Amino acid sequence: MLPHRILLQYLSTEIVKIQPISQCLANFCEVCFGTFANRCWSFSWFDCNMTGFSKKPILIDGRGHLLGRLSAIVAKALLQGNQIIVVRCEQLNISGNFYRNKLKYLSFLRKRCNVNPARGPFHFRAPSRIFWKTVRGMLPHKTERGKQALRRLKAYEGVPPPYDRRKRVVVPGALRVICLKPGRKFCHVGRLSHEVGWKYQGVVRTLETKRKVKSVLGIRKRNKLKKITKQASEKVAKSVAPYNAVSYHIGFSFKKALLLISKQNWNSNTWRPRAGHN
Repeated sequence: MLPHRILLQYLSTEIVKIQPISQCLANFCEVCFGTFANRCWSFSWFDCNMTGFSKKPILIDGRGHLLGRLSAIVAKALLQGNQIIVVRCEQLNISGNFYRNKLKYLSFLRKRCNVNPARGPFHFRAPSRIFWKTVRGMLPHKTERGKQALRRLKAYEGVPPPYDRRKRVVVPGALRVICLKPGRKFCHVGRLSHEVGWKYQGVVRTLETKRKVKSVLGIRKRNKLKKITKQASEKVAKSVAPYNAVSYHIGFSFKKALLLISKQNWNSNTWRPRAGHN
């Protein structure tokens, strides 16, 4: 039987009718695909077809993504009701060499209202605002639906706290190494912004360097703590062996206890995941 027919048959049961549709879909995924459905967001990728199952904001690392392709996918996800946060917008890429893109942006800067330039159009220089305006052009931003979708988007240069301690995902359908043919020229939005008037390239670069150093030191500290914990567990392995045998006999293990504690920490508001890759 086809998967969509199985889903319709599952949703038509009496048990499902008293549950919310989101809970029904989650239960169906768990029955069909096991624990993979519950852990799909733990992988470092994002697909716009998987949206609508979580109210948590989706944190996207903009490094190495093409500006237009990422904007299109983000715009679609925003219209579906998701909250999107994009960091490191200064490292977004644009296909074509730098000189060509700079000429195009300088031509855009000449577009203005002759009667009163304060009326617009407004020319943003910051990479985050350039990305924001690109997404806005793909949304019906003059309607209430488009306005609400645009409010669900946040874009930043660098990785400001608290997002530096949260896991970031990428969009395979917008990665330059996948979408652009090898050898094709491209440029960075950060350099383009710096050439047309953005004043904070050095500040963002300094803050990013500090964040990366802090992340590396944190990883080393955690690895050292893991090594010490492993050595301590090996030392007391013989003395706690009788107690472990009793606990295994009654169906309880130390790993299950750790799993239970981790689930409680996941549901709490004070949980903070590890920092992702630099």
